[in-house]
Formats: sequence, structure tokens, C-alpha cells
Amino acid sequence: MNDMQTRAAAWHEIVLATLKSNNVKLITYVPDRVFTPLIKALHGDPFFTTFATTREEEAIGIVTGAWMGGLRGAVLMQTSGFGTIPNALASLVVPSQIPALIFVSERGTLGEFNLGQAMVCKTMRPVIDSLGVENHTITRQDELAFIIDRSIKQAVATQAPVVFILSPLLTGGKVFEA
Repeated sequence: MNDMQTRAAAWHEIVLATLKSNNVKLITYVPDRVFTPLIKALHGDPFFTTFATTREEEAIGIVTGAWMGGLRGAVLMQTSGFGTIPNALASLVVPSQIPALIFVSERGTLGEFNLGQAMVCKTMRPVIDSLGVENHTITRQDELAFIIDRSIKQAVATQAPVVFILSPLLTGGKVFEA
């Protein structure tokens, strides 16, 4: 038995495996502490091309261009970073029918101390909904693979983006000092 068969897979292992099974090879991200275990695992797997970008809009643009070139990609960002991408979604991704896969580590809730994170968290879902972008807030590990797998398949089939908001209930969130 391998290590994953003897223990429950961690959330980031499930995300990596589901991306791989859906042939999502390009991963762009803006560094984020919550996504650190996933980012390290992606960098460690030669299947993926994974690199940091300076801004979330840049990551979206790269994944958009990759799709136009025949490559599936995903973007990783935190809640406050989502605040920078509505224009890229509304003027590029949605009208160009790009199945961008956007993973957001949810901040701004459950004890958040950063006002900027809290403000974007309150507005993120209404913005996503107003753009007509499919989105899922994932809180439970037992639903993680199913939601991501089916949503990737739907995004590709319908050529539409999808946002996965990974709740601190799933990831453990950012650890705050008392």
C-alpha cells in the first residue's frame, strides 16, 4: 500500500490529482500561504508547468492564451487577489468563452484581521454571480474531487470559466496568532 492508501488524502493532494486526471497542465499563481502545500506539490510533479505571476490579471491572461493554444490551465489566488480580476473576466474570459479554472483560497472570514480581505470576501460572490460565472464554495473534503472534476468537465464542454472558493473549513485557512 502506498502512503495515500493508508491515510486520507489531504485537500491539496486531491486537487492535484483531479487537475492531473483532467489534463490541466499549466498552473499560474500569485503566492499564497494557504495554497503553499498545493503549490509545492505542483512544482514537484513534472506533469505540471507551474509558475508564479506578479498579478492575478497576468495569471488569467496566461491561462487564456494557453487555452487558445490548446493547453488547459488553472489559476490560484487568495480572496483579495480576486478583487483585481473582474475586468479580465468581464472583458476577456467570459466573452471569449475561455474555460478558465480559478481557485481562490478564501480569506476575509472566520476570524480574519485584514480589512481588505474581509471587504473583498463580502463582494466576491456577488461579482462572480453578476458575471454569470459558475462558482462553488467547497467546505468539505468528501465533496472536493467530485465538485472539481465535474466542474472542469462542464467548463471545458461549455467553454465557460469556473471559480472554486476553497473555504478555511476545507484548507484550515491562514493561521492567525492570538
